[in-house]
Amino acid sequence: MTSVRVPREALSRSDLIIDATYEGGRAGNAGDDPLGPLIGVSNQGGFRHLGRRERPALLVITSSMSEPDWPDHLDLETGLFTYYGDNRHPGRDLHGTPRWGNEMLRDLFARAHAHPPRRAEVAPVLIFRTAGTYRDVVFLGLAVPGAPGMPATEDLVAVWHSSSGQRFQNYRAIFSILSVACVPRAWLDDIRQGEPSSTNAPREWLEWVAGGQPTPLKSVSGIRYRSKSEQLPDREADWRMLDAICARFKADPFEFEECAARIAEMLLPSIVDRDLTRRSRDGGRDAVGHYRIGSDATGIKVEFALEAKCYGPDSAVGVKETARLISRLRHRQFGIIVTTSYVHAQAYNEILEDRHPVLIVSGRDIVTILKNASIRDEKSVNDWLTANFAVPAHRKE
Repeated sequence: MTSVRVPREALSRSDLIIDATYEGGRAGNAGDDPLGPLIGVSNQGGFRHLGRRERPALLVITSSMSEPDWPDHLDLETGLFTYYGDNRHPGRDLHGTPRWGNEMLRDLFARAHAHPPRRAEVAPVLIFRTAGTYRDVVFLGLAVPGAPGMPATEDLVAVWHSSSGQRFQNYRAIFSILSVACVPRAWLDDIRQGEPSSTNAPREWLEWVAGGQPTPLKSVSGIRYRSKSEQLPDREADWRMLDAICARFKADPFEFEECAARIAEMLLPSIVDRDLTRRSRDGGRDAVGHYRIGSDATGIKVEFALEAKCYGPDSAVGVKETARLISRLRHRQFGIIVTTSYVHAQAYNEILEDRHPVLIVSGRDIVTILKNASIRDEKSVNDWLTANFAVPAHRKE
């Protein structure tokens, strides 16, 4: 099915439709930007506002979704959008950005979590991504700060980053894309007139303002095998990060097991315990542990088994290795495969088609996990390895 495309001449009267493309000009300058005629905001910047910045009437976030150091991301299954603020270079304070984006982020989340509630003062947030053609943009949805069940202390976090030997902070913000298929033009006009809670407002928006519980736009993802190229890095700098790990454990790949377990803990913070198995009798499992679902008082622990493979980019994890792990999984257990390489197509497809509870963490995934932990280049990877794995872990044979 062909997606909706809205031509430039129709922007000023168009509704905002999920996943529709809004065409900009073709002159090759800043005036081509479609968000001015579409929304009424300026034609530059990834974080824009309508009205006074101290109390904006509307906020617009635009992302290329392709900056490796700042991986903005929309999770289609959960409806959650992760956005990194606009302090993306060293030399400035967290809130000292030229277009006040981080300052407005701070104030936006503060209003959303205030007691007594101030959600009626929260500006609606419209999320777009660049389409990759001229200055065209794709509408991703109407968003509100936070996520269902996420504490107020976790949806806006200042994270550290380093560049050229300098450390600085930027925000990581979590938004919920509301289950709104179409944002009506009439409501956008009302917002510009200072009436965001008008009768034209989407019901999901009004419900969030009233109760504070968002209804995210969730979609069911089909079963899909990731190709070799999708499992491995696509940037030279990312390859250097992965190569640093392989080089560290080349002499003794068994020592990668501890590193793989640490990576799994970064990906799944609710892992509460794990133990490495003995080399000579690991039974297809390099580590076993427990993952907690729920809180301390009401949570349950689910057992998992982990298999670690420190392979080069041309050596795939095959059916033999995956079958070995799967055969050791008992009822109500799940498996994790962590590899610096990739999982072969046949093995990957068998896991998906037979619905085995196995999580695959490939080379590209490892790089992404490390970056999310502010380990973003070859030097910081080596520093992390030295700090955590400098002395080989001697275990009983």
